[in-house]
Amino acid sequence: MKKKLAVILAAILAFSMLFLTACGDKPAEGDTPTGGDISSININVGTGGSTGTYYGFCNVISSLLKEKTGAQLMIQSSGASKANILDIDDGVVDMAIVQNDVMDYAFNGTSLFEDVGAIKSFSTLGAAYAEVCQIVARADSGIKTVADLKGKKVSVGDSGSGVEFNAQQILGAYDVTFEDIDKQNLSFQASADALKDGKIDAFFCTAGAPTVAITDLSTTTGIVLVEIDAEHLAELKDEYGFYAEYTVPAGTYKGVDEDATTVAVKATFIVSNDLDEETVYQLTKAIYENKDEYSHEKAAEMSNEYAVSSISVPFHPGAERYFKEVGAIS
Repeated sequence: MKKKLAVILAAILAFSMLFLTACGDKPAEGDTPTGGDISSININVGTGGSTGTYYGFCNVISSLLKEKTGAQLMIQSSGASKANILDIDDGVVDMAIVQNDVMDYAFNGTSLFEDVGAIKSFSTLGAAYAEVCQIVARADSGIKTVADLKGKKVSVGDSGSGVEFNAQQILGAYDVTFEDIDKQNLSFQASADALKDGKIDAFFCTAGAPTVAITDLSTTTGIVLVEIDAEHLAELKDEYGFYAEYTVPAGTYKGVDEDATTVAVKATFIVSNDLDEETVYQLTKAIYENKDEYSHEKAAEMSNEYAVSSISVPFHPGAERYFKEVGAIS
């Protein structure tokens, strides 16, 4: 009797698990928007550290899109570009914001992704704004050029992040390697705190300027932005096609009273290839047609033309459809 009961219970359990799995594999009716309605979608979005520009910018977009369309963008703090791409590949998030250089590495399996290999599970939604390679040093450190970082305690961002690779490339232009510095792998906020406490001499931060962590730091600690001179700027642009010259205006940070010339890459939205065309079309349309209403300074850099230029990874069919409609892609 006990054996028969066990068999019956096992059969019921197996049937229940099969039923639940089948239900879980199928989106609830209405999850995929039709006719321009995206009020029913829930999109998990990978960003960056909670004090970085990625996180703040995406939260602003999320709030406005919720108000305008009902769409739920679930913003998640993360380890930034490389981690976000891996999370899309693993199905942890559906969408992310990353550096356009890092997404190129991922798609082609080079540089930061040599150990992983090419990842083709994502595509481009659109570029948003310039990500500035900012090199911050204590004003009393005596550091005036990138070459002066040799022998110093320098944070180069999270291990495996795009920031770390930017740092390696910029230092390399000056014939400085990671072995030539006391390398620290700290987040933006941890880097700012360490600089304030005198535990490091400088740090790299690739993010939209102004960046919250640097803004807060400059209110309590004297800082300088280390410039990249014209010769090394040209070298970086020639060797790496994704770099562009960028000037951080005087007054962006307290105590930094002169323009600072450096390089920049692009903050770019990417999405999982598993998202259907209509969803991505409506999402792209909502993001870019509401750009003038975002209460974030980086939104001023957004345009349809900027969104599609200098992009090496193919656009998602839904995003491509939108940008063709508005004439940004021929």
